[in-house]
Amino acid sequence: MKVKILDFSGLQTQELDVDAAISFMPFIRFVARRAAEETTPKAVFYNQILACFQQYNIPATDIPIEDIGQYERFLEHIYSSVSPVLALEKEVVWALSFPLNPKIFYGTDLFYEMLAQKPLDDGNIDTKSPAEFAKERLRVIYALIMQRLYDFQVPSKIQQYYTWTNPETGLLRYFEVFVNTDFVEITPKSELPVLDFSELYARFSEENGHLLLENVLPLSLFKFRGFSVLTVSDITSRTAVENIRKIRLNRIPGQEAERYHNIIHSLKTLVQNNRIEFDMFPFVRVNKRAVYGYETAGTGIMFRVWGQDRLTPEAFSKQAESYAAKPISFYSPDISGIKEMQIAFLEPFRKEGVRSLALLPVFFDEILVGVLCMHTWQDEVFDEKTLSMLEPAFEPVGQLLQIYIDEFNLELENIIKEKFTSIQPSVQWKFNEAAWHYLHRKKRKLPVETEPITFQKVYPLYGAIDIRNSTLERNAAITKDLNTHLTLLSNALATLQRWDNSSLMQEFSYTCKKWQGALESEAWSSAGENNLNQFLNLESRDYLSHLADQHPETNPIIAAYLNATQLETGEVFSNRRAFEASMKMINDAVNNYFEIEKDKLQQPFPCYFEKFRTDGVEYDIYIGQSISPEKPFNNFHLKNLRLWQLSSMIAIAKTTKALLTDMPKALSTTQLIFIHNHMIDISFRADERKFDVEGAYNIRYQMIKKRIDKVHIRNTNQRLTQPDKIALIFLNDRDIEDYLPFIRFLQETNALTSETERLELEDLQGLSGLHALRLGIVYEQTIIPL
Repeated sequence: MKVKILDFSGLQTQELDVDAAISFMPFIRFVARRAAEETTPKAVFYNQILACFQQYNIPATDIPIEDIGQYERFLEHIYSSVSPVLALEKEVVWALSFPLNPKIFYGTDLFYEMLAQKPLDDGNIDTKSPAEFAKERLRVIYALIMQRLYDFQVPSKIQQYYTWTNPETGLLRYFEVFVNTDFVEITPKSELPVLDFSELYARFSEENGHLLLENVLPLSLFKFRGFSVLTVSDITSRTAVENIRKIRLNRIPGQEAERYHNIIHSLKTLVQNNRIEFDMFPFVRVNKRAVYGYETAGTGIMFRVWGQDRLTPEAFSKQAESYAAKPISFYSPDISGIKEMQIAFLEPFRKEGVRSLALLPVFFDEILVGVLCMHTWQDEVFDEKTLSMLEPAFEPVGQLLQIYIDEFNLELENIIKEKFTSIQPSVQWKFNEAAWHYLHRKKRKLPVETEPITFQKVYPLYGAIDIRNSTLERNAAITKDLNTHLTLLSNALATLQRWDNSSLMQEFSYTCKKWQGALESEAWSSAGENNLNQFLNLESRDYLSHLADQHPETNPIIAAYLNATQLETGEVFSNRRAFEASMKMINDAVNNYFEIEKDKLQQPFPCYFEKFRTDGVEYDIYIGQSISPEKPFNNFHLKNLRLWQLSSMIAIAKTTKALLTDMPKALSTTQLIFIHNHMIDISFRADERKFDVEGAYNIRYQMIKKRIDKVHIRNTNQRLTQPDKIALIFLNDRDIEDYLPFIRFLQETNALTSETERLELEDLQGLSGLHALRLGIVYEQTIIPL
């Protein structure tokens, strides 16, 4: 114990103009009451304190703080009476302070040692400015005044939090300071004013509610005598767990690495050992089967040992499900021990340099959600006592892992919505609303039916990127491959006649030549192709299999032929593979472009964007006020999309053109935009899981889209859509008006050629009067405005 005057706040307080002084009389009066009331042996102790007060002639008047050292013996009796009886002094953090002021004048050695360290400003502990300290002190003082003099209870607890670094571990330790004001007396200097308690109660809960009291009860009306008792407790364990809970609640996208760093740091703080490492491994499932997660939460050792670099998905799933069936804890202070060397699953950990290891199953609502790994490297060990310190963290860690699992499942759901259904984020609100109405009526036991999902008065935009002559190119590739197939079969049969020159062999050879002639005729059709495939893949194979059984020496010849007919590598599929590979390159490039662009399209105003896979890629866009009722829609949002239509077609044409040098089969794309300058209604068709147009007039729009892809220029055999061109189809001149300024802009910026073709189109079934503009694309290095 020692007498030493220090400012516990670190000089963070502002001086308050109050009449306050140290006095032992509140304490003596308290002890006298207890001595008179006590019937146990405690009464003897209280009387000893009173005798000591008389023995040392302790004054009943105020005691200047600078003279406090004169009363050290009596201060020891105060400590003995208000501190825990069985506590060791060297382990107690305790002190006495000036009344309602953080000036310490007497305390335990440990209190002063702790105070000598510099407090840290830690984000997880409440730190206060001098003004905030002063405001808090005022609230506490007025709470005491109201309680002591008006018998009006105002919730107020004098607590402060401090953080220090443990010099041995370099980790933070957290302490809570509780201030006991039982021995502070408040005396009014004059008659107390009458207060309106109804208003007072409402106002005192406000942030600056104490200001009301400062006006009606200035502190100058009171004097404060006595002292405060400060008790400090170590709340490191509790705070570390609370920090993990805060991290669980305050999850900011993009800060996953920092979040997990803070979790691991809190776990180290909990066990007060900076050399112990942690890792968390969540158990995520797809179709009730364990699969890999994708975030490294800690050292990452679990991902290295159980991850895809070591285990196939099947092997991991088998191990994970085996563990989940019987999740048990494992602990070893040294996994290189004699007994541990016999445990096979520890070998990967030994290779990583682990020494002490604990694998602890983590549960949420009694369901296994992951494994918490606690380990050290070769120069450090931990024991069961350290392991037990983790117990308070299991619940928040389990909640964190469950959140990770929920986010993983939500990500899968979002991908399903985005990639495999028409429920996109821009229209999700409408589905949510309909689902709520359905659930609401169901819960109220009312008749339920699924309400239609409809968006009225939206502008449609349509575009198509088609692969030029894809059907002709595919048929040509098939014909070439079939001809190659027949030639190989004919050559093989000619060679095999050495072993079998039967009439059947002659008939097969004749049929080959007959089919080769048919391939070259103009009458060739898909029906003929089906019959030829049956001859090649069934009849001839069965015959060759028969020859191989009868004459084993023919196996090399037959095997060489069969190898040439393999789908993935055989010569007879080379042209089709080249065509399909080129098609895939184009479609992948176009799809990737749209995947990047579709999120940008949502920024000015939400719109519905859906693309379709044909031989190329088509897309529908719908935009209008009904898509997003909460956000004002303006015609400029529509203009922005129309400019994007033109710019994106230029960018896609350039992208696919650049692929030509890498294509196994050179293919070109055509670009088509259909302009419909009138609003339509769309509704979701649950049977087809997509949006479709509503009403007879609107259906005409859909009909036009389906018929214009191969339209010709009037009175010619020339297709409108051509490589290196963008074709814009419209019905009336006013439909094209919005596009004309954008076309001029793109021409003047050298993205389009200066020539604009105005064309009349042939009549289609039930449709006449179509017009088109055709624009040339510039392929020099230019900046395309997107």
